[in-house]
Amino acid sequence: MKKAERSPAGSGTATVIAQAMWNGVVLAKTTRPVRLEGNVYFPPEDVRQECLVKTRAWSVWPWKGLARYYTVQAGGQLNKNAAWYYPHPSPLARKIKNHVAFWNGVQVDTGTVPGDRAAGTQPQPASGAGTPPGAAG
Repeated sequence: MKKAERSPAGSGTATVIAQAMWNGVVLAKTTRPVRLEGNVYFPPEDVRQECLVKTRAWSVWPWKGLARYYTVQAGGQLNKNAAWYYPHPSPLARKIKNHVAFWNGVQVDTGTVPGDRAAGTQPQPASGAGTPPGAAG
């Protein structure tokens, strides 16, 4: 995913921004999302790690490898196994190593904003929650 893309009108550059929110809490926000198979993956440094608790759950996606899960905790509530990541993805999926994706009610929005307005700007809704590894989709 490129950080800056041409705006539809061709009047400059636009920055891609993605945000994950659940229970009124922003879990992740980035200008460097990785989109893969309908999911938005957030770089680990752009995710609020204090909102994630590792679980023992796992699944295997044939070409990506072993996915591990987090339970999301926000606003006094828990959302079991609502986030996943690939700690050791296959070579074909190396660009999502340790990146976090969300599903199960976590709202993931992506959009673009004019180049210098990216900081502090909310993305325009363009997509919903993702599809977890191993699920049809």
